[in-house]
Amino acid sequence: MMKTFTIKLLSLALLFCIILGGLVACGEPSGPSSSSTTTTQKVEEIDYASQLKLDWTSESVKAEVTVRNYVDGDTTHFYIDKAVSDTGVLKARYLAVDTPESTGKIEPWGKKAATFTKEKLLNATSIVVESDTDKWNLDSTGARHLVWVWYKTSENSEYRNLNIEILQNGLAVASKSAQNRYGETCMAALTQAKALKLNVHSGQKDPDYYDGPAIELTLKELRSNIADYNGLVVAFEGVVIKDNDQTVYVEYYDEETNMYYGMTVYYGFGASGDLLDIITVGNKVRIVGTVSYYETGGTYQVSGLSCDIMRPTAPTNTQFISSGHTPAYLPTTADTFLNGKVSIVTEEGETLYDYSALAMNTSISMSNLKVKRIYTTTTPGSDSYGAMTLTCEVNGLTVDVRTTVLRDADGNVITATMFEGKTIDVKGLVDYFDGDYQIKVFSVNDITIH
Repeated sequence: MMKTFTIKLLSLALLFCIILGGLVACGEPSGPSSSSTTTTQKVEEIDYASQLKLDWTSESVKAEVTVRNYVDGDTTHFYIDKAVSDTGVLKARYLAVDTPESTGKIEPWGKKAATFTKEKLLNATSIVVESDTDKWNLDSTGARHLVWVWYKTSENSEYRNLNIEILQNGLAVASKSAQNRYGETCMAALTQAKALKLNVHSGQKDPDYYDGPAIELTLKELRSNIADYNGLVVAFEGVVIKDNDQTVYVEYYDEETNMYYGMTVYYGFGASGDLLDIITVGNKVRIVGTVSYYETGGTYQVSGLSCDIMRPTAPTNTQFISSGHTPAYLPTTADTFLNGKVSIVTEEGETLYDYSALAMNTSISMSNLKVKRIYTTTTPGSDSYGAMTLTCEVNGLTVDVRTTVLRDADGNVITATMFEGKTIDVKGLVDYFDGDYQIKVFSVNDITIH
């Protein structure tokens, strides 16, 4: 009996030693002589953007510039000597980097890359663009110059290479990064960003990107390719500039084309109070809804908005961003309104659009319109009973101004006699009716009589 008990004790002791040994083996090594020692190498972070130096004596062509407007992470428009560009503007496409999109269909990390580039150049005291060769080179679109961008933040500091800085911060993927004069540094910066798992290389969700069923895009992308999105759920940001007849008008400024893009958003009669609070005039919002063709008006609109107060950050929600914004009422000439063209450049090339087609639903102002004739809607029972169309002339061009039913301070309907033969200035929204573009005015306060 004692023998059996002793054997059992020895067996238990042996089992305990095996388990303990296994735990020690799986944990930290017991000493430097342990054969299972493993070490994690920490990546040494190198500032490649400062290591690279701007060589003024090299054969590459260079020019000091100032920013005209910021576009996205890898595109900026600069003012430059007309000897380089006869327009005085150089549309710069950054060499060796390809940042995620933030001006068309929004991509993860695109907004962060655009903000990064803007902040660096915004604080610069001097900016220099450099070609990769001894001449200025165009990209595949033929509309943008391929350049290196250098900047410094004080008179006594050295220039930093922004292309390299974008790469080393993990805000771009490679774009022929090894095939240029700074290829070795580009690849080192890119390799380091991947090793450090920064931003686009992190494998993590971009906190500024709404990952939901809607197609993330800009109003510029939506307006310039509106038919392609018919029937689809989209998400975009903009400022609410007008609320009328269960519809809000939203606009957003695009720096690349230096103009505003807009959209009508129908919220309907059943909209909740929470949704109405979000889409209040003056708020910048994120709209999520379905694009549809509005047969009656012959235009497109977005509808089907939702607002779940229990999940305020849900990607399907229309969301509040900020307040305190005002309509642009961009001063516009009759010639631009009727005949203007807008160039939009993409990787596929350049496309020209009619100005008013792109400016639909945005706020503009126009001056010195001579009222030639007035048509008043007199259809009995119509919501538009008393609304007017003022056919005006300016510089030999004809522009129609369409009003809603205008009322004075006492609530009386204003009639055509107030404007007949007068010269006026107007503030309104770009509208479309019966095949023509017009300016739609919602209040008598938006018409100034000379």
